[in-house]
Amino acid sequence: MALNNTYEARLVQQETALGAGLQVLLLTLLGSAIGLGPAGWLTGLTFAIATWAVLSRALHRSGSKSFGPANRVTLGRATLVGGVTALVADSFESSPPVTLFVGLTAVALILDGVDGKVARRTGTCSTLGARFDMEVDAFLILVLSVYVSMSLGPWVLLIGGMRYAFVAAARVLPWLNAPLPPSTARKTVAALQGILLLLGASGYLPLAATQAVIALALGTLVWSFGRDILWLYRTSRPRTAPVASIASVEQQLRALVPESVSR
Repeated sequence: MALNNTYEARLVQQETALGAGLQVLLLTLLGSAIGLGPAGWLTGLTFAIATWAVLSRALHRSGSKSFGPANRVTLGRATLVGGVTALVADSFESSPPVTLFVGLTAVALILDGVDGKVARRTGTCSTLGARFDMEVDAFLILVLSVYVSMSLGPWVLLIGGMRYAFVAAARVLPWLNAPLPPSTARKTVAALQGILLLLGASGYLPLAATQAVIALALGTLVWSFGRDILWLYRTSRPRTAPVASIASVEQQLRALVPESVSR
């Protein structure tokens, strides 16, 4: 039994290592295609190592015996996000080809709707898989925010940094850690962020239209976070019983006191 558990754990670790290998392969292809610079290579390799290390530790702590098909899709998406990250890091020296940048990002965004469906159909939904999916999404939004901010200004970074600011605030305010009810509006706003940021990053729109699109992304995100924070605050407040009126208290006392005593 122990040998079987060890064998299964090794298989899981091998899959995460394969993901890191695919990341290096993607960076090699990007390097040969566009001449990826030192900043892109360093950032891409750092992303690959960090993803492998964090994911391996999370799998070990969760005791997962199988990586699962949905997590494989998310790992493939993380590989694409690593390529996008490398391109953004390289863009500080030279702009990446728009078609390549948009293509990688678009595929990563499309796969965001695939891993969840795979998990539900195969019955492999897990807390680890949901967290892995969420972290990949959040990091892609952050990277796209950095890229768009180079042309529109630092205010765009609010889009990518909002989720991380929320996590940091939750360490100080524990009531922010309470689970939120399912919300179609929240999911829609989250999905829109990547689409609108990619549209703004593509350069296909005039400057004024790009600013309007990114402002829309930021506005909807502020609304979504604000609504959730308000709900968490209201539900975290202790519920106190209403104070009885003086008249009702007197009536209760009279009912308790015998009639002879009251006379």
